[in-house]
Amino acid sequence: MRPKACLILLTPLLDQPSFTSKEARAIGVPSAVLSHYAKVGKLTRIRRGVYQAIDYQNPESFRWADLIEAVHSINDGVVCLVSALAIYDLTEEIPRQHWIGIRHGTSARSNRQIKIIRFRDLDLGRTEIELEGVLIPIFDKERTIIDAFRLLSRETAIKALKSAVAKGGKERIDFIKLEEYSKRLQFDITPYLLSITT
Repeated sequence: MRPKACLILLTPLLDQPSFTSKEARAIGVPSAVLSHYAKVGKLTRIRRGVYQAIDYQNPESFRWADLIEAVHSINDGVVCLVSALAIYDLTEEIPRQHWIGIRHGTSARSNRQIKIIRFRDLDLGRTEIELEGVLIPIFDKERTIIDAFRLLSRETAIKALKSAVAKGGKERIDFIKLEEYSKRLQFDITPYLLSITT
């Protein structure tokens, strides 16, 4: 199939924040063609098997594309702390680096773009969320808030907790989970919860 014909076939996918090689194959565009388009600058390769139109104009995509790439570049990495707070809209701080949690003993190092944080327990509160059409590993809100109290400034942590408590509906914080994590991670959050909720 000619490249131009493949581009026409891809048109409905190019309007999305991202699409997979599987979705492209389903409409008749082989993975090799996607790789070719990425090399010649007609597509952006977000990560293996995930692509985006080179001229996609969603500001949110530009906001998170680097973070998505960063977390997938770290073996078993998890979005944490300031980056997680930003995703959950629990901070006004704009992260200057992508905060990625890893296990002790992992050889990854911080650099200009990535801030590496080592955790003893990388599984507690670990979940996945969809960001720009891509699933990324991240600590849930409750774990992120406890970690903020443990590892960030009190001001940042208290603001995050207040924001989380104020949210309702599906974004509502799970107080039972918050207290469970508080015990598991050996940080007593009760005084802060009481001061905010009473």
